[in-house]
Amino acid sequence: MAGKFEVYKDKAGEHRFRLKAGNGEVILTSEGYNEKSGCANGIESVRRNSIIADRFEKKTTDSGKFRFNLKAGNHQVIGTSQSYDSESGRDNGIASVGKNAPDAKIVEVD
Repeated sequence: MAGKFEVYKDKAGEHRFRLKAGNGEVILTSEGYNEKSGCANGIESVRRNSIIADRFEKKTTDSGKFRFNLKAGNHQVIGTSQSYDSESGRDNGIASVGKNAPDAKIVEVD
């Protein structure tokens, strides 16, 4: 099963997307956008930047978990991962974004 971008409105009324892998796991979530068009632009930015390895910023949380941010060419964060228990889990998440994002379909959800 292929990955997909789910577009939705959060409780604050902002537009967001999350990228899900083929197995249904959320691998990347966006910031909130005031306009739906901004959300669409964010998805296109993920598609473009997910194939460039140095656009992924690897991070370790204060509690010892592992995360990553995907950044655009201007260094703005366009998506953030969930927390992983291991560095290898985080690195697999990065690989999954690179594999799924370029061809993922876009689905609107409630």
